[in-house]
Amino acid sequence: MSSVKSLKPSKFRWTICTLLFIATTINYLDRQVLSLTWKDFIAPEFHWNNNDYGNITALFSIFYALGMLFAGKFVDWMDTKKGFLWAIGIWSVGAVLHAFCGIATSGILTGNWLAGFHGSKELIATVSNTSAIISTSVTLFIFARFVLAIGEAGNFPAAIKTTAEYFPKKDRALSTSIWNAGATVGALAAPITIPFIAKSMGWEWAFIIIGALGFVWMGLWVFYYKKPHEHHKVNEHELNYINQDQEDVPVEENAVRADERKFTFKECFSYRQTWAFAFGKFMTDGVWWFFLFWTPAYLSSVYQMDSTQSAFPLFVLYMITLLSIIGGWLPKYFVEKKGMNAYNGRMKAMLIFAFFPLLALLAQPLGSVTYWIPVLIIGIAGAAHQAWSANIFSTVGDMFPKKAIATITGIGGMAGGIGSFLINKSSGLLFDHAHKAWSTVDGVPLLEKYPQYVNERLPDGFFEQLEKSGAVVVDGIDKGYMIIFSVCAVAYLIAWAVMKTLVPKYKVIK
Repeated sequence: MSSVKSLKPSKFRWTICTLLFIATTINYLDRQVLSLTWKDFIAPEFHWNNNDYGNITALFSIFYALGMLFAGKFVDWMDTKKGFLWAIGIWSVGAVLHAFCGIATSGILTGNWLAGFHGSKELIATVSNTSAIISTSVTLFIFARFVLAIGEAGNFPAAIKTTAEYFPKKDRALSTSIWNAGATVGALAAPITIPFIAKSMGWEWAFIIIGALGFVWMGLWVFYYKKPHEHHKVNEHELNYINQDQEDVPVEENAVRADERKFTFKECFSYRQTWAFAFGKFMTDGVWWFFLFWTPAYLSSVYQMDSTQSAFPLFVLYMITLLSIIGGWLPKYFVEKKGMNAYNGRMKAMLIFAFFPLLALLAQPLGSVTYWIPVLIIGIAGAAHQAWSANIFSTVGDMFPKKAIATITGIGGMAGGIGSFLINKSSGLLFDHAHKAWSTVDGVPLLEKYPQYVNERLPDGFFEQLEKSGAVVVDGIDKGYMIIFSVCAVAYLIAWAVMKTLVPKYKVIK
């Protein structure tokens, strides 16, 4: 315990919360680089379509899901400090690896491994086998996404575990909503930085510069983090506040009990609380990832914006999602002012948040008026998701002991990753299908006029060439987005209903 004696409680826990916020911001910046560069910079170089990008993002989701399953156990085993360092170190390496996929593609296909970023582009342009370029580049990006996913999977289990160490139950939703807002800030900063780095320096440098931020954070974590009862900046009053949920048990005894009580995967899956958390993540994580990975492509496909033109709308969209901070305040209001227990207060708040994504049903129909309508609606739905996310994470700390938190969080993350895999894979397939099957040329269905493309990829720039020839082209991809928006709209209410059915009353696992 700290030897610092002061009548006024220290507030070092908020410094730790700030570090978690920064880590989450970097996490989402790294995750966003591909979504903001593939359409304008990477796809033309490697001849990708929506399905290729969908495969990469879908497999990232499944890698992330598997990583989350084991990341929780890994963080529990390594403990918070080392676990977090390993996680951010691995994902930073993975982020930087993306930059070298072009050089590796050039090396594999031409035998020249020493070309720089610009030289590799020129060499790839000389390769006549388009299929080989696509398959090689996609495979290399999938590998880079695999490394990124395995590392990023450790962020949320480690952050949730840190939150449980430094905050009492009543403050966890607020602290979680603060550091979880790093996801929004990362997404907010991404469109106003990444496309411009890519345009001025090359897409490769966007991955390198953003990826390097993680190594800077590692130094801060080494310097600042210790357990609360070991940290000289946490005085006795703050420590008592942190441990108020177990104030009758000495800190040292709590630590011993935590070490003695271990939860196996089999035991974790035997609890309804685990299944409730996992189902909630399965249904809703994919919605956020869809908005994160596909909104830049949506603005490009439906409104013909390049990545720099869409920078301001995306900035506004993610600025709106900062409203998610209410996600921490509302359940605290229900607990402190209405006398509810933590679980019931959280579930009531989550039900309120679950209604806002229904607005996504109007995004595409009203999008014909102005692109600002879907931008605003997606922003509101994103804010609702982040508010929901802060609370669903906090339900784990409400119902499970600290030693199991990272493991349960990992299980939920795995479920969320599977849901994200399904929505990203199906989105890529659906958008390419809609692009071909539901588009018209001079009022005639595209595949009726060009039947040779029923089972073949459309050539690069096919629609642009038709428009230059004077044809009237109506892209059907907006219908594909309407279908996915509809799925996103109802996901939260379904998730809430199943969670409430599985755990109708607050019950703590001992």
